Amino acid sequence: MDTTEKSGWIEQLSVPHRAKAAFQTLLGMGFTVVPSARDGLRHPHADVRYYCVRLLDHFLVPEALEELIFLLDDPDKRVRTMVLHTLACDRCKEGSCRPQESEVLPPALACLRQDDHPHVRAMAVEVVGQFAHTNPQAALALEAAHTHDPNPTVRKKAGWYAPGGSIYIRKESHHR
Repeated sequence: MDTTEKSGWIEQLSVPHRAKAAFQTLLGMGFTVVPSARDGLRHPHADVRYYCVRLLDHFLVPEALEELIFLLDDPDKRVRTMVLHTLACDRCKEGSCRPQESEVLPPALACLRQDDHPHVRAMAVEVVGQFAHTNPQAALALEAAHTHDPNPTVRKKAGWYAPGGSIYIRKESHHR
């Protein structure tokens, strides 16, 4: 499939009754969809940006990290939440690209502390939580969110990832 055809499928992501089928088609293209998905990150329609981030969640490449991190300032909370999922989740990845702490922790900390949507902050907990065992700043931010976040769900989730929390303890053996 050529670039023009892929771009047509990317455009279909903005049509609600066609978006799911278009996403499945694009997902089936594997890593060949990455250039088109990266282009879609700059699309004016939030649904297209959201689905393109979802594609990159499966087919993450180092070249896309900066573009994804830039989207943590996207006006659509679904886009920001999906970017954080992409930075946190290893299960979805089909390649070997895993973001490094120096690239993702600072913007994730900013989202945890400052984003006005609790779903975004809750997903930021997962990114920050990856580094709670090795980075004191991450551990302190999780403890602060557990104590002070205005949303009870974010407080609860931060407690799981903060030192002494259930997820922290479960992952502790991996960091010894």
